[in-house]
Amino acid sequence: MNSEPKNSGTPAGDSVQSVWEAAYQRFETPEAEIRKFIARLREMGAEEWPRNAEVVEIFCGRGNGLHALSQLGFARLEGVDYSPALLARYTGSAKCTVADCRALPFPDSSRDILVVQGGLHHLLELPSDLERSLDEVVRVLRPGGRFMVVEPWLTPFLRFVHAVAFFPPTRAAWGKLDALATMIEHERTTYEQWLGQPEVVLNALKSRFRVERCSTTFGKLRFVGRKAD
Repeated sequence: MNSEPKNSGTPAGDSVQSVWEAAYQRFETPEAEIRKFIARLREMGAEEWPRNAEVVEIFCGRGNGLHALSQLGFARLEGVDYSPALLARYTGSAKCTVADCRALPFPDSSRDILVVQGGLHHLLELPSDLERSLDEVVRVLRPGGRFMVVEPWLTPFLRFVHAVAFFPPTRAAWGKLDALATMIEHERTTYEQWLGQPEVVLNALKSRFRVERCSTTFGKLRFVGRKAD
């Protein structure tokens, strides 16, 4: 997970977001998250990507994905997130912008790679918000540009994680599990909506991008696609 659940802008919605963000901060340290993202990017083929590529991470949260990309040698980095509070925690050199993924603040065909690591499952409406977001990615990418996605996926492994995270004794004994359970509780509507529509998600991705990598194992969708030349 890498960004906040969207809310209605009401005081109640703001309270939900604050609780979610606090749990996200508890879930893992910045150093652990950066190590995780570096390993994930390598697994997804990032070491083969041109180092002069213009890369945007959407739903970038507190920016640890940007730090991971920087440590892998990418220097032309930008980040987008819906949460000013999370973006304020980023301390790197990438330019970061508060914006909605359904209306990205970039010109047409202006970036080489867009990355999402745990943000699309926060979208309020499926398939409409997903389609709008992916259409924005297509608009912003240059011909042949890449789109990398890592999102939760309802595999047997994830079902097991859910069972353990919500089992009171283990939740009480392990702070990371409690943080995970808290995040799920405060994004349950969009989270379950996402997990419950795998065909909708895959069809939306595969209809817009030429697939380079796609797997659904160990509770994650891992997808890399190319925009048509």
